[in-house]
Amino acid sequence: MTQLTRRTALATPLLLLAGHARAQGAWPGRPVTMIVPWAPGGSNDVAARLLTPHLEARFGQPFIVENRPGGGGSVGMGMVARARPDGLTLLVSSASNHIFHPLIAPDLGYDVRQALPAVAMLVDVPNVVAASNALGVRTIQELIAKVKADPKGITFASSGVGSSNHLAGELFRLKTGLDMTHVPYRGGGQAITDLIAGTVPLAFLNLPTVIGPAEAGSVRLLAVGTSERLRSRPDIPTVAEQGVPDYAVRSWTGLFAPKGTPRPAVERLAAALKEILDLPAVKKRLTDMASDPLWMDPAETDRFVGQEYDRWGPVVKAADVKPE
Repeated sequence: MTQLTRRTALATPLLLLAGHARAQGAWPGRPVTMIVPWAPGGSNDVAARLLTPHLEARFGQPFIVENRPGGGGSVGMGMVARARPDGLTLLVSSASNHIFHPLIAPDLGYDVRQALPAVAMLVDVPNVVAASNALGVRTIQELIAKVKADPKGITFASSGVGSSNHLAGELFRLKTGLDMTHVPYRGGGQAITDLIAGTVPLAFLNLPTVIGPAEAGSVRLLAVGTSERLRSRPDIPTVAEQGVPDYAVRSWTGLFAPKGTPRPAVERLAAALKEILDLPAVKKRLTDMASDPLWMDPAETDRFVGQEYDRWGPVVKAADVKPE
């Protein structure tokens, strides 16, 4: 055996071992679990299931959506916050459980912003103000006049205490000075049923929940809660342009990971999600769901979450929102 051949023979096992180690260490390397802290069928769950086939195609591993509802989203959040930070357990989160629930019930045992840093923002899920046909109003100003003329005030429905819908209603109440009483439901579906029946006259809900009944004429959409009109539904006016200045509520779906998750894994995943959200088929599906892609990188998403905490803290305090 020549000198060169002997060196090659000695080096080959080391090269194979190094290659094997790189392969073992490449993220993800194993199936990835995406925890949705709400029941199946909600906007976060639907968004996660829309994205997972594209993630699987890109990374060659299963991306498994696992629903872990309970405690206003805190059950699922806690699972991810305590998970090993290897990039294999992720949280599909929303404004309701990531912002509002920790503000209303802060005794979680951890700071959500520190324990669950961002991977990316994914989807903008608009809030809307919807009225029963029995209420007989078509605009926000007509609603305000109607409520002011009613000595008994009015009730409004939401998908639950501490949800983005609930806080949307509380913000509206505070900014208009209207006498309004919150009626929490266990999900938007139940609230819509009573809104159609006229059992509750007004509701603050996510647009994907109410768009079907609204297009069928069963309920009336008065406004979207976003600061600007939606690209997907530009015919619906905003609350602010109808005479309630500075009113804006953003519900959203984002992806988060346990603190300490390797940065390369976070960056690869964020970049892949940006490409996926730009696919025409994904954009169309989101538009059909009355939602819009809203990609932000990890740093932008963390800044946004911090700003939302600062903004909504005083609203929760002023409205005296208590946990169930």
